[in-house]
Amino acid sequence: MPRFAANLSMMYTEVPFLDRFAAAAADGFDAVEYLFPYDFQPAEIDARLQEHGLTQALFNLPPGDWTAGERGMACHPGREAEFAASVAKALTYAQATGCRRLHAMAGLKPAGASEAQLRATYVANLSAAADRLAPHGITLLIEPINTRDMPGYHLNWQQQAHDVLAEVGAPNLKVQMDFYHCQIMEGDLSMRLKKHFGGVGHIQIAGVPDRHEPDGGEVNHEHLFTQLDTLGYPGWVGCEYRPKAGTSEGLGWLRRHRAARQAAA
Repeated sequence: MPRFAANLSMMYTEVPFLDRFAAAAADGFDAVEYLFPYDFQPAEIDARLQEHGLTQALFNLPPGDWTAGERGMACHPGREAEFAASVAKALTYAQATGCRRLHAMAGLKPAGASEAQLRATYVANLSAAADRLAPHGITLLIEPINTRDMPGYHLNWQQQAHDVLAEVGAPNLKVQMDFYHCQIMEGDLSMRLKKHFGGVGHIQIAGVPDRHEPDGGEVNHEHLFTQLDTLGYPGWVGCEYRPKAGTSEGLGWLRRHRAARQAAA
């Protein structure tokens, strides 16, 4: 049965961030993920994880100036030193929290840079970051993001991401496959998962098209959960969705899923 991680950037927003760990644990989650931990000290985060018996599944490298609209810098020529510093900062938090997966956002395409420059910078930065993280047993992730939610983002397609993996050639560089983004851009989720499974390091889910609970919309997530079991996926499934109303009230899909799997066992 897939193991689910609550995304605390989108879920449990009814309470302050540090209180979301307790809320997730109370609803039966064993792991959490979120976009960024950097407004808090590493020890504060780790204390919440330890108190509530939670695993830190994933978080992102610092993305640049998020409030100004930046969405990462890995593909940006001229910002290599800033990207390296973001890796170092994220590593500090990963070591403190026991996190073994870090996502490097590619960034929006900067004006004046050619596709060749963006690709060369992206590949070089990912190679250096993967090398930096490998001795610590940490996997670096890249994620294709749909052009509707994030126009101008450098990485949009599954094959594009796996081509980057092949070019970098680092065993600890994997793809973060978000079914929500993939459905919007490409569809054919089952076949794409089977094709690329060897390079997938993390899964995320949300209902399509509204990014609410995964039991609504056009995607049959139960079918995909069964496929993950069949393929032997060992990782976490991040619940990166915006609840329609209260977070706990919207977890009927998770309770039904667990009950069905237990009944079938």
